[in-house]
Amino acid sequence: MPVDAPRPPLPPFTRETAALKVRLAEDGWNSRDPHKVSLAYTVDTQWRNRAEFVHSREQAEAFLARKWNKELQYRLIKELWAFTDNRIAVRYAYEWHDDSGNWFRSYGNENWEFDENGLMAKRFACINDLPIQASERAFHWPQGRRPDDHPGLSDLGL
Repeated sequence: MPVDAPRPPLPPFTRETAALKVRLAEDGWNSRDPHKVSLAYTVDTQWRNRAEFVHSREQAEAFLARKWNKELQYRLIKELWAFTDNRIAVRYAYEWHDDSGNWFRSYGNENWEFDENGLMAKRFACINDLPIQASERAFHWPQGRRPDDHPGLSDLGL
């Protein structure tokens, strides 16, 4: 796939296409492949992730590599919150542990803006980390894509 190939679904979004875009983003991030994931963003993508600012696809790829080197056994669930023509808002949670075996569930919200090719041009994220015990984990699937029959955030009461 060429680097700037269209990434359907394309804006303007409907409820169905926005929900599909969210699931595709979740699937990509659950792959934990920084290069593959970075291709969903424009070359000049702009991010705010916690207190870190990203100003290009190249920086996004480097950010993701650092993230997944720190956040081990990463499993993510995203849920559509709202959408307009070329914007989507999501809420999400992910579980991970650090290199000392301490588990966390991170909760967040993101606002996304897409270009006409369905590439994400802007991503603004707010995230909070909650320390949890391993016994409190709710995301139990093999690393990779969340199975279709695994409960989502609302189903889990999160």
